[in-house]
Amino acid sequence: MAVAIKSEREIELMRQAGRFLALTHLELEKVIKPGMSTKDVDRIAEETIRSYGCIPTSLNYNGFPGSACVSLNDEIIHGIPSDKRIIRDGDIVSLDITLSYKGYQSDAARTLAVGNVSKEALQLIEVTKQSFYEGLKYAKAGNHINDIGKAVQAYVEQFGYGVVRDFVGHGIGKEMHESPEVPNFDTGRRGMKLKPGMTITIEPMINAGRYDVEWMDDDWTIVTADGSLSAHHENTILITSGEPEILSILH
Repeated sequence: MAVAIKSEREIELMRQAGRFLALTHLELEKVIKPGMSTKDVDRIAEETIRSYGCIPTSLNYNGFPGSACVSLNDEIIHGIPSDKRIIRDGDIVSLDITLSYKGYQSDAARTLAVGNVSKEALQLIEVTKQSFYEGLKYAKAGNHINDIGKAVQAYVEQFGYGVVRDFVGHGIGKEMHESPEVPNFDTGRRGMKLKPGMTITIEPMINAGRYDVEWMDDDWTIVTADGSLSAHHENTILITSGEPEILSILH
C-alpha cells in the first residue's frame, strides 16, 4: 500500500485548497436557514467553490449528482441534494465537501444546528467535533494509524454514542481518496506508521445510538439503522515532524 509523501510545493497547494474549502464552509454556515432545500445549499456550495477558482470534486464522482453531500438528522453521509428535501427548524445538517485547486484536493465536513435544536443534538455535534481533536492528538510522526481511531472511540463511547464502522477517513492529495484508510475506531491492528509529508483526513461519523448503518434506495445516502441522529466532523491533515497541521481551517 503505497502512500504519497507530499513535496513542499504539493503541501502549499493543499494549504491553498484547504483555505478555500474553509471559506466555503463558513459561507454555508452563514446562509443555511429553515425553508431552504438541500439543493439550494448545493447550488451555493458550487457557486462559492467555483468563485475561488476551484473545482467541486464530489460533482459526478462515481456518478454523485451534487457538489456537496447534504445529510439531515439521521442521514450520516452522502445525502443527495434535492429541491424536495427542505431544511426545517431544529434540524442538524451535515455538509461534506471536497474541492480541487490546481490539481490538489481538500476534504472537510461540518455538522450545523439549524434554528432551535435540542440539547441532545447540540451535545452530539460538540462531542463529534471534539472527537476529531482527540484523534488529532495522535496524528504525529512515529505513531500508528490505529492510535487515531482508538482515541476517537474512547472519547465518543463515554457518551454512549456509536462510532460508524462502515466508513473511514483516508489519504488525500491529487486524488480525493488515497491510501491509507484512517478508521475512527480501534481495529485491533497498529496499522501504518505515520510519516512527515503524509496528508490524511480524520473524519469521525458519530451516531447518537448504535453504530449500525443502512443504505437508502438511492444507493448513496447512508442512515442510522435505529433512526438516531448522526453528526460528522472532518478535516484534511498534514503529518509533520511535530504537531499535525489542519489544512482545511483558517489559521
